[in-house]
Amino acid sequence: MTELDAADTTILRLLQENARERLETIAAETGLSVASVQRRIKALKAAGVILGEHALVSPVAAGYTMTFLILVELERERLDQLDAFRRKARAEPQVQQCYYITGEADFALIALARDMADFERLSQRLFFDDANVKRFRTSVVMSATKVGLTVPLS
Repeated sequence: MTELDAADTTILRLLQENARERLETIAAETGLSVASVQRRIKALKAAGVILGEHALVSPVAAGYTMTFLILVELERERLDQLDAFRRKARAEPQVQQCYYITGEADFALIALARDMADFERLSQRLFFDDANVKRFRTSVVMSATKVGLTVPLS
């Protein structure tokens, strides 16, 4: 896929707002036919521009009353050890996001816990049981001002 045109950008904007938006609504907004919108969405998915469609679930409604920002520093940064930590973070359901970063820490995580005891168990699994974790620093989220993964589209 080459560059996104105005219609593609409109399609993406509408789908980011509501992944279940009706094709007829998107067609009206873009000035395209429903069939053209369907083809474009299929092409955007095939090109990896649209990565998936997800339901946004309230952590509190699911029993996760606490959110943590965690900076993790590894003892050694060999590729196999970085990959091992990535696999562990990916496999942990309570880790919502994991970023390999520059600066004082090697990874930044956003994780959920039901309470402090639950977070202690998560810390044991992710950090204390891993000999390559040098240290980790945790901040408790007091309130969420903005949460999302939308990409700005012009």
